[in-house]
Amino acid sequence: MSAQEFDVIVYGATGFTGKLVAEHLLKTYGAEGAVRWAIAGRDEEKLKAVRTEIGAPYALPIIVAGATDSNALDALAHRTRVVITTVGPYQRYGEGLLAACAKAGTDYVDLCGEPNWMAAMIAKYENTAKESGARIVFSCGFDSIPFDGCVWFAQQEAKARFGQPLRDVRGRVRKMKGTFSGGTMASMLATFEAVRRDPSLATRMGDPFMLSPERLAPQPNGDVVTEDADINSWSAPFVMASINTKNVHRTNALTKYAYGRDFTYSEMMLTGPGPKGRQRAKSALSASNMQRALLGFAPTRALLQQFALPKPGQGPDKEQRETGMYEVLVVGTTADGRTLRASVYGDKDPGYGSTSKMISEAALTLNDTSRQTTPGGIWTPAAAMGDALIARLQEKAGLTFKLEN
Repeated sequence: MSAQEFDVIVYGATGFTGKLVAEHLLKTYGAEGAVRWAIAGRDEEKLKAVRTEIGAPYALPIIVAGATDSNALDALAHRTRVVITTVGPYQRYGEGLLAACAKAGTDYVDLCGEPNWMAAMIAKYENTAKESGARIVFSCGFDSIPFDGCVWFAQQEAKARFGQPLRDVRGRVRKMKGTFSGGTMASMLATFEAVRRDPSLATRMGDPFMLSPERLAPQPNGDVVTEDADINSWSAPFVMASINTKNVHRTNALTKYAYGRDFTYSEMMLTGPGPKGRQRAKSALSASNMQRALLGFAPTRALLQQFALPKPGQGPDKEQRETGMYEVLVVGTTADGRTLRASVYGDKDPGYGSTSKMISEAALTLNDTSRQTTPGGIWTPAAAMGDALIARLQEKAGLTFKLEN
């Protein structure tokens, strides 16, 4: 089969988020339109059921490939220009498909928020991807496109307005209505298990430069209650900061330090002004510390896996997805003290509705990005696609990027 047979293959289409990706592609591009796409997974009957459930015609192709079937994954990678994979935890199920794409020169996007695995894959496959021309782009969902993208957006404006980048940047989750996905929870538990097996990983996980080739300026501490007086709010730790900060710093490195070698970035969530805001921030910090302690205790992890956490493949109903939203604020300051604010708004719940649209449009943006602009390698969303991604997300994925001063 020709590598041009499909533009996109959605791997993991029988999962909750994978099905939403297929729904978005069908609604936006049709089954036999300008975008040539297929759905893939390990179970043919479930794939057929998904095709029927989303209202796709029988002509929509189905590809069967298990996550550990290297021959099937190699064949899949050779049939398409880009693979979208929603099959996590990636540290358990992801390497086979990534390896197949890296070898075949096939572009790849995922939803990974597992920095330990990402670091291992960069070390193992980046040279292979560079040689084959494959563009591997991690973290194309809520972690980390709104954050990585909004910092990029603000930095481009700062360079145009001030002639220099923003040296110190704060990302702040201003509003968020929605839930984490079962896949995200499973990935978090898999990461805690990896840390349990290798305690030295805990220190590396705390390093904001874990995914970067070198460690530069000391970074702000996002794990303490902070007063952002210029925003008129207190801030508390944000659970996704541990992956987003690493991707933002990798973007800086991949763009030859376009943000500067003294660039700093912190990421938190706003809790409001005054004593009430401070108390909410303290409560959030206490809850975060308690959660970390509990997740580190093996019997508690077992109970959470059995009872409390959403399972992979589960998620909110359509009304909950449609009424969800989020808003992220970025505040930056140049080396000479000039400031700039930007924000990004997402019109669906972060974990499912918005994520499924973001990864779909990231894949198609990558497909349209020349290898002269972005050669083979392992990338972040902003470094790989930059302004083109932001434009497409605004046109097709319900995101709004804007300046606030």
